[in-house]
Amino acid sequence: MSQKKSFKFPKFKGLKNTKKPNKTSPAAARKILRGPLFWIIAALIAVSIFGQISATGEEFKKVETSVILNEISLNNVKSALVIDREQKVQVVLKDGEFVDGAAKIEASYVAGQEALIVELLTSNPPSTTWDIEVPKQSLFVSLILSILPILLIIFLLLLFMGGGQGSRVLSFGRSRAKLQNKEMPTNTFVDVAGADEAVAELREIKDFLASPEKYKAIGAKIPKGVLLYGPPGTGKTLLARAVAGEAKVPFYSISGSEFVEMFVGVGASRVRDLFAQAKQNAPAIVFVDEIDAVGRQRGAGLGGGNDEREQTLNQLLVEMDGFEANGQVILIAATNRPDVLDPALLRPGRFDRQISVDRPDLKGRAAILAVHAKNKPVAKDVDLSSYAKRTPGFTGADLANVLNEAALLAARQERKAIRNSDIDEAIDRVMAGPQKVSRLMTEEERRITAYHEGGHALVAHALPHTDPVHKVTIMPRGRALGYTMVLPDEDRYAVTRNQMLDQLAYTMGGRAAEELIFHDPTTGASNDIEKATNLARAMVTQYGMTQRLGAIKLGISDSQPFLGRDYGHQRDYSENVAAIVDGEIREMIENAHQEAFDILVANRETLDRLVEELLENETLNKEEIAAVFKKVKKVKSRSPWTGSQNRTPSNQPPVALKPAKIKVIEEDKPVKKTVAKKSEKDLTKDVNE
Repeated sequence: MSQKKSFKFPKFKGLKNTKKPNKTSPAAARKILRGPLFWIIAALIAVSIFGQISATGEEFKKVETSVILNEISLNNVKSALVIDREQKVQVVLKDGEFVDGAAKIEASYVAGQEALIVELLTSNPPSTTWDIEVPKQSLFVSLILSILPILLIIFLLLLFMGGGQGSRVLSFGRSRAKLQNKEMPTNTFVDVAGADEAVAELREIKDFLASPEKYKAIGAKIPKGVLLYGPPGTGKTLLARAVAGEAKVPFYSISGSEFVEMFVGVGASRVRDLFAQAKQNAPAIVFVDEIDAVGRQRGAGLGGGNDEREQTLNQLLVEMDGFEANGQVILIAATNRPDVLDPALLRPGRFDRQISVDRPDLKGRAAILAVHAKNKPVAKDVDLSSYAKRTPGFTGADLANVLNEAALLAARQERKAIRNSDIDEAIDRVMAGPQKVSRLMTEEERRITAYHEGGHALVAHALPHTDPVHKVTIMPRGRALGYTMVLPDEDRYAVTRNQMLDQLAYTMGGRAAEELIFHDPTTGASNDIEKATNLARAMVTQYGMTQRLGAIKLGISDSQPFLGRDYGHQRDYSENVAAIVDGEIREMIENAHQEAFDILVANRETLDRLVEELLENETLNKEEIAAVFKKVKKVKSRSPWTGSQNRTPSNQPPVALKPAKIKVIEEDKPVKKTVAKKSEKDLTKDVNE
């Protein structure tokens, strides 16, 4: 016995410690008792018990059919009952007669034996009576069977709508905002690069939530709402994640589309519930991503406004403008389309601060590449700043994709570090798509493509106002048989007329080369013609760069997002002016086409040498192109243009450029010493974070 106890005691003690049974709290028990599932199960149990009780009574012993027929034929039966539908016969034997110790017996019979049993009972009638019973379903059972399917359907509907719990029935009006917790992966402002202005604005909000006394002392109020807007991929959602990681307050995140439901009033109910939760946990931050899904202009579109969406927007407007002065609830929203938002949503008092998150500049791109290269093994000879110069117009998402593609290429080649060739190929993949290695081109097609791309590169190099040619290739990539990469060495935010005319000329350089060399152009210039036409039309109708029409904006673009692009653009000029516009566009493209043709004629030997290099190497970089173009005859600059013969350009040069001065902004010292100490502490905390 002692051995048995010593064996069982440690075994079950360990099991008991590892798995402790969770005790059900009284609140959980009441929650279960109030749920519909408990009462439905209780009703089913009650019905089954009632059926068992009603069925219990005088029980009959089950015997074989031949035994009962024998007892009837021997006239030992006191009474008999034939149950028709159940195909059963029950008999009560006379006093003193027993079968296996039972005086009440029953047996079943097959269909067709009813006549035999009735004839036997008629010829040997029981001493008391016998009868035939046709059972009928009770009213209670029939009622249960008719109502039970309906109850089951209702229960399933409530179960699905409540998310599987009785307490969550009809809870689709509750907010679905996610509360940021410590287990979720977080970002900080250190992970954000290329958006210094936006980071400074959001850091101020974070600082206000951490130490509001600093701002209240000077009478400042924090903005109630902050709108982040900009092109896709510039890091708006990443900024919100950084705020969630930096702020030590509850952070609620939700998408604008989650307010929209098929049920009437659900969106407004979710808005109320969201702000109620935020106010209970104030100070708090609420982030709404893609707010244009719920905040679009009211009453816009061909068929009028959407009543349900407008109710949701109205509730959002009320909640934003109904904050208490010390509520400390801040709404941060992000959108790609600020032009479609309702004006009432953008007014001061709701979105007090609107922050533009634009594409990063050269410095920002280099910082973004450095951030995304932290967790990747990059070779020592890789200069990320040089690749920042090659990626003008790239967003943060594009740059992250470039380094990710470079890492994938390095892993595909089983290398331990990312090389320059990997990043170079990754940039080409992001810009033009993957290389078509399986596409086999004939030698004639390769030669035509080489002359086409060589025409682009040569004209771009010969013109005085174009950007440098960085790469020329005849390797198929994406939908293109080849491409020429012309990129600026620095960011440019304004374009001159001469730069656009040079862009028209080198865009038509491929078509001009095909006409000059083969006397038979191909379809490869279709995309070039489209780009040239769009640029020339913009110069005529938007930028006023023609002398015949002058500086006039032609056409109205209301930017109605609900009408479509074609409906949103209206022509506000006559047919005569439209004919003049078409004529000016054609004249611009024809002049650019002729200019490109003349450049190729003057540099035919250089063009042939470039084609030979392309046919041999397939891809030429910036240095190799510059070596081929040493003897290119440059084109002289165009004469000055003012748009009118009455406006004579000045011969006096502009003022000389001076080096830009960097201004260092020093913060004013606070008046109160206590505030100064607290702000220094917060500043140290920000640096450490």
